[in-house]
Amino acid sequence: MRNYRKAKSKAGTVAEGDPAGILRPREHISVADEVWVATALLHQEHPDRADFTAQEIVARVRRENIHGALRPGIYVHAIQHCVANRKPNPGRYRMLFATGKTTRRLLRPGDPSHPERRGAKVTPSKAALPSAYQHLVDWYEHTYAPSTSGGQAQDPILALRGVGKEVWRDEAPDAYVQRLRRDWA
Repeated sequence: MRNYRKAKSKAGTVAEGDPAGILRPREHISVADEVWVATALLHQEHPDRADFTAQEIVARVRRENIHGALRPGIYVHAIQHCVANRKPNPGRYRMLFATGKTTRRLLRPGDPSHPERRGAKVTPSKAALPSAYQHLVDWYEHTYAPSTSGGQAQDPILALRGVGKEVWRDEAPDAYVQRLRRDWA
């Protein structure tokens, strides 16, 4: 593996002698925030997908290259530290939700979390993100995971209350069931 000498510039730490122009100036961003940004970008790029593998999230972090190099903690943050419904070990963020053994999506209001993660960070603060990614926090709050009035998350099952009430408006429930069963014969 070729070593690149690092030099300070006004833009930050850069790698001299980067023949492919792959490395960029480093942005100051935490590993957890970098994982959240990559997952949010994947959700925006693939709105038809419910979740992504940890490997896809790591690949998106590598492709986005915010920090300037892929850090070793990215994978463990995508698998464990940022995952709300896993026991903290030691990171206790609530940024992602495990939908399978290695599949993840961004946390949504109403998703269950491990009790020891209560009150933990769900999204990066805008100020902690490079300006090119600050819009993702707005997208998350207003489009991906909007909260209901009062800031309380709405339970998706309770949200179904009253749906379909027009079906029984002019008919008693027992009469409705009997009418449906007449058609079974």
